[in-house]
Amino acid sequence: MYKKIVVLTLLSAVLCMLSFSPGKLNHVRRERPNGRERKIQKELLGQMLSFRRYLKDTLSAEAKLNPIHELKLKQAFLTARLLFKKFEWAAEYFTADLTKRLNGPPVEEVENADLLDPSLSRGVDPMGLQVIEELIYPNYDPICKTALVEEVNHLITNTDYLISYFADHQLDDWRILDAAKLEIFRIISLGITGFDNGLSLHSMEESSRSLESLRDVLRRYAKTRENSILLNDLDAAIRYLQDHPDFNTFDRAAFITGFANKISTGIAQLERNLPGAKIKYNRMLRQEVNTLFDTDAFNADAFSPGPEFHLTDEKVILGEKLFYDVNLSGTHSRSCASCHQPQLAFTDGLTRQEDLHHADRLLKRNTPTLLNAALQSNYFYDMRALTLEDQIQDVISNKQEMDGSMDNIVEYVTMDSTYRFLLAKAFPESNSVIGSDLIANALASYIRSLTKLNSRFDMYMQGRVEALSLQELNGFNLFMGKAKCATCHFLPLFNGITPPKFVQSEVEVLGVPQSRRDSILDADLGYFDISGVDSYKYAFKIPTVRNIKKTAPYMHNGVYQTLDEVMEFYNNGGAAGLGIALANQTLPEENLHLTEKERKDIIAFMESLESN
Repeated sequence: MYKKIVVLTLLSAVLCMLSFSPGKLNHVRRERPNGRERKIQKELLGQMLSFRRYLKDTLSAEAKLNPIHELKLKQAFLTARLLFKKFEWAAEYFTADLTKRLNGPPVEEVENADLLDPSLSRGVDPMGLQVIEELIYPNYDPICKTALVEEVNHLITNTDYLISYFADHQLDDWRILDAAKLEIFRIISLGITGFDNGLSLHSMEESSRSLESLRDVLRRYAKTRENSILLNDLDAAIRYLQDHPDFNTFDRAAFITGFANKISTGIAQLERNLPGAKIKYNRMLRQEVNTLFDTDAFNADAFSPGPEFHLTDEKVILGEKLFYDVNLSGTHSRSCASCHQPQLAFTDGLTRQEDLHHADRLLKRNTPTLLNAALQSNYFYDMRALTLEDQIQDVISNKQEMDGSMDNIVEYVTMDSTYRFLLAKAFPESNSVIGSDLIANALASYIRSLTKLNSRFDMYMQGRVEALSLQELNGFNLFMGKAKCATCHFLPLFNGITPPKFVQSEVEVLGVPQSRRDSILDADLGYFDISGVDSYKYAFKIPTVRNIKKTAPYMHNGVYQTLDEVMEFYNNGGAAGLGIALANQTLPEENLHLTEKERKDIIAFMESLESN
């Protein structure tokens, strides 16, 4: 069974509300919608009504039959998914939380707001098309009949809510185009990877249906001869998807570079050509991008606590000096750089670092990379810190890691003339009042400056076709397809923050062993210790695979020394492949049947993600 665990961060929720609150933005614009906007709204409502009718008249009817005709049930389900894909672009953009009830991941969710008081934490039960998929694939079990009927009823009810929303809310041209561009990003990062249809795997057909719907919308904007190129690109992309429906052999690199990047660039140009004011969003993916692979496409400040915490050159200079200063530790013997070494992509090359006071004892977890650490929500493998500033203060005060005192550090830097000068430059508004928040922010700013998305893979996606070898391209296609790596390590950041809005982090239950010598589950409970929710036992944050060549050993406990060992673990189905019975394992349990060549190709691709 293919499952995921999703964590909605408190900070991300705030960003999401600021960036995607239709009610708030509708108050900003008061003029009446134009004819184009009204027609698109009417078409959307028609598509949603058709979806609801099909659910009620066909899918529900098939689910209630006794006995159920499995083939017809599956066909009805696949048709329902195709009908959903026609309006996915709008539903995901304007009503993200509600759309989770229609097609969200089939696992419990928990909000980080609850982490402020773990006793209040509880899982939110999933529902929707992905839950239904797990009830009928690979084979339907009659014991699931009651659950199946109930899930279809939930789907109908939530579709009613969706219809009610779109009947009552005005659409704006600029938001329609923004939603269309994000749908292109959704298709290439999620749609063609099997993210939301991991068992039925009709990814190419569903993606083509999404593009067909976008073409019908965009033809209302692409009136000039120049913009007609966009419609031609859409037609070509749809044909490519239809002509290459096989999930395992689909050339995702060719599709993205040959079609998707051109389409998103064309939509971005339509956005820029629109007259009138537009609302500026605060989100990690910059609003003005043409593609997911643009230089500086991502905002390293997106998950900072607020605007006053955004990085500046002066903060980075101060933060770098602090990063290498052993006097931040209680023993004056360990700096941040002791465990995060630049030549090792800001890791330390150790299975686990030594306890500061006891060299014969090791810390609980492996040292993660700091490269691109800003491009994610939550920090530490157990997700316990909401911001980099929180993470820094946690590490400094931890008895085993640095055993430092923020108060002592403040006293130390304010007594040092060099630091006083750098502090005045970095925080000119502080009026010489230096607190621990400024020290933490300076260090966090240095870490945010370590955002590097300039690998050979990025160059390839930006048009330098010679940047990747045939082996690396094959590895990319396997990573995005047959191996299903990209359903957790999402393109283009290859970490666990979900595109295309990039506000929501995921954790995964893999079932990592305590050592290579045996098949005993590692005792670390991970995110469960923070959330208290049973489904999060042994769940850990999904790290980036960028710069992975330099960040061995791997996994939260450093159990695997090589990427070959990591690939063997995944290929065999995680804990299940080791003979470990783990009821809440979210990694697919089946063997991926990757050949030795395929595994080597995937490793070659991952190694192409090294930053310059």
